Amino acid sequence: MVTLIREVEAGDAERVAALLGELGYPSTPERVRERLATWLGDRHSRVLVATTANQQVVGCLSVHAVPYLERDGRWARIESLVVTESARGTGVGSALLKAAETAAREWKCDGMEVTSHRSREQAHTVYRHVGYEDVCDRGARFWKPLHQSA
Repeated sequence: MVTLIREVEAGDAERVAALLGELGYPSTPERVRERLATWLGDRHSRVLVATTANQQVVGCLSVHAVPYLERDGRWARIESLVVTESARGTGVGSALLKAAETAAREWKCDGMEVTSHRSREQAHTVYRHVGYEDVCDRGARFWKPLHQSA
């Protein structure tokens, strides 16, 4: 599969919404457009899409650089990564990760983090293939919701 990686455009909102829905995060194009406006306004954030030769969006990744307080520098975090089911296993995910790493290097980040639900074993294979290591035995992740759902 021929893949071009580029920055997201407002016109991609419908396809990005569909991709997010494939991972169990349903959304509307309108809500995605609103979220993209926030991402596109941040100089240390980037949303990338993977397209086929005929310009069909088949993958999406969002990445953000986070500054350290305890020392100099930044680290990058992949906030989301999704490849449409029909394009999985074709190198699209690896290409998106490589492009995100390029952005992180431009931001002078010293590392990249990606989190993933334990059930997404196919994604974990991709992460390992391109050099990511599962380091959950060295740290913990805690979460507290800050609002009550109605």
